[in-house]
Amino acid sequence: MSIYNVRKEVMLNLEKSMQSFMDRYLIPAEKIWQPTDFLPNSQKDSFISEVEEIREISKELHDDFWVVLVGDTITEEALPTYESWLLDLDGVNQDPDNGWAKWVRTWTSEENRHGDVLNKYLYLSGRVNMREVEISTQHLIADGFDIGTSTDPYKNFVYTTFQELATYVSHNNVAKIARKKGHKVLAKMSKIIAGDEMRHHQAYSHFVKEIFKIDPSEMMLAFRDMMKYKIVMPALHLRESFGAKGTAFDDFSAVAQRIGVYTGFDYVDILRKLNTMWEIDKITNLTPEAEKARDYLMKLPDRMYRISERIVIPDTKFDFKWMLPA
Repeated sequence: MSIYNVRKEVMLNLEKSMQSFMDRYLIPAEKIWQPTDFLPNSQKDSFISEVEEIREISKELHDDFWVVLVGDTITEEALPTYESWLLDLDGVNQDPDNGWAKWVRTWTSEENRHGDVLNKYLYLSGRVNMREVEISTQHLIADGFDIGTSTDPYKNFVYTTFQELATYVSHNNVAKIARKKGHKVLAKMSKIIAGDEMRHHQAYSHFVKEIFKIDPSEMMLAFRDMMKYKIVMPALHLRESFGAKGTAFDDFSAVAQRIGVYTGFDYVDILRKLNTMWEIDKITNLTPEAEKARDYLMKLPDRMYRISERIVIPDTKFDFKWMLPA
């Protein structure tokens, strides 16, 4: 049987448990938080004063913080791109009764709330040029990006497992900074978004763990391939108005590392966690090629840690169009 057909069979096998996956890892719309839970209520007389309070306290947070929050928001709002490639995986189709398609649509509906609430909060803060933010969001969706998985569900689930944990780290660190500055609502909002990302990370990690039980060698090779070429960040093609694809990403990444929201060490830490969580060192019945892949993956975190130690983060003041003139 071809690798393609094996993957499709594995996906069909996992699909039998889809309802239990959804019950365990996703939350009904009526029970989960909604953006309005964190935003001033426009139906109340206190609306204007609540907005003024957000604008006032937002002055206490420095420009680097808002740059990172803008980048996180744009990344979350590029959701159509992520949904489209998940729906294109082998074993997934647009049939309303397809279990994997149901998962993707429901996962998307949960993720949609993140960009929604962050966008509105940025708008109310008065700290950023929302038109430039909106232009960058439109570009990121229009440009699309290649995450290096093609339609392979094994590689794709490695990507989503990693990326969901990375967004957890980013939103959680944003929450810590906001809390230190007394911005309690923003801190709570970022913390609960991080909680969603952790729950989604656990779901995709579970999928990978189940695949390791059924098809260990091919899953190991897929994991190696994804880590060998590094995980492509969703914001890789980030750009501002009239800019080329990717022209804003390096500067944004430098700022995120500078304020400790997402660093090279976080990347290494996530890789270590995946090796431990999937018990890479204990998996049996591997082909010789998969054994070599396992050795590579076990040694990779230490190698990448040494590289991260040599990285120098610039303290350059970047002129993002997203930020309002001083």
